[in-house]
Amino acid sequence: MGSVPIPDPSSPANVPAPSASAPAPPPAGSPGAAARTADKDTTAGILFGIGAYGLWGLLPLYFFVLKPAGAVEIVANRVVWSLLFCALLVTVTRAWPVLVAALRNRAVFGSLALAAFLIAINWLTYTYGVTTNQAVETSLGYFINPLVSVLLGVFVLKEKLRPLQWAAVAVGFVAVGVLTYSYGKLPWIALTLAFSFGLYGFVKKRVGSRVDAITSLSVETIVLAPFAAAAMVFLATSGVATLTTQGPGHFWLLLASGVITAVPLVFFGASARRLPMTTIGLLQYFAPVLQFIVALVVFGEVMPAERWIGFGVVWAALLLLTVDMLRTARKNAAARRRVPVQAG
Repeated sequence: MGSVPIPDPSSPANVPAPSASAPAPPPAGSPGAAARTADKDTTAGILFGIGAYGLWGLLPLYFFVLKPAGAVEIVANRVVWSLLFCALLVTVTRAWPVLVAALRNRAVFGSLALAAFLIAINWLTYTYGVTTNQAVETSLGYFINPLVSVLLGVFVLKEKLRPLQWAAVAVGFVAVGVLTYSYGKLPWIALTLAFSFGLYGFVKKRVGSRVDAITSLSVETIVLAPFAAAAMVFLATSGVATLTTQGPGHFWLLLASGVITAVPLVFFGASARRLPMTTIGLLQYFAPVLQFIVALVVFGEVMPAERWIGFGVVWAALLLLTVDMLRTARKNAAARRRVPVQAG
């Protein structure tokens, strides 16, 4: 494509004639323009969040077809092939200078290294739960997880919750108590998932304004790649790796783990940069709902009566959150309509 000439705004020929029918857009710094920009960021953040949590909610189906691969092998492959996918993304977007700058920035690199190890713990625990027929408990972990994220937002970031949100959090705690009681033991899988990913989201939120989603994911995979490669070598030399022993279909499915891992994490990073911590916490309910449905319908896991009661209480909390979000959206829309248009 040829270059496009940039008109000189000072030239009279390039000054548009006033139109009586088309109102002039508000100045860039006006409250109306700022509100529209915030609306676009919020909408994009919500869509990215739904995409991330929707894909994570369906992830058990992917792990199901990877059997007999175990949790360590699956996670190791996810990291290694994610690194190659990230390298491709960075090359296509010409973001190598940005990535190098992030690696050289001690504060950014330190935060992302911490995030990398938190997500590794989360991946290992989640994959172990799904591959050992405990997908219902993994969904419990992600029902607890939004509560962790919301509480981090309130007590650490000083974000404020509205009354209905507080009520939803309280109901959520009741649900967690009922579900924990139904297991008759400490649900360590659920608690590990909840706190590891809650803290991961918190760290990503803190560093989000200084690094984009692709760069963030690239740094995280760079940190984890040596450990993942070592695990793959160990499994291969021990004779328990399945990458090359289960046919070409299994081989390519494991290689696809890079894309399957990277895409929702990029979506999550893009969402975390645009939304407050409390909103991120509420969006996270999409994943456990889908995981629960998959565990019940596809995997056929048993659901005693007390677990049904616990999940029913969780859904009551979600109803409160939905009512609150709809009320708040209406109030915000009304407030934007009341913003006066500034005269030019």
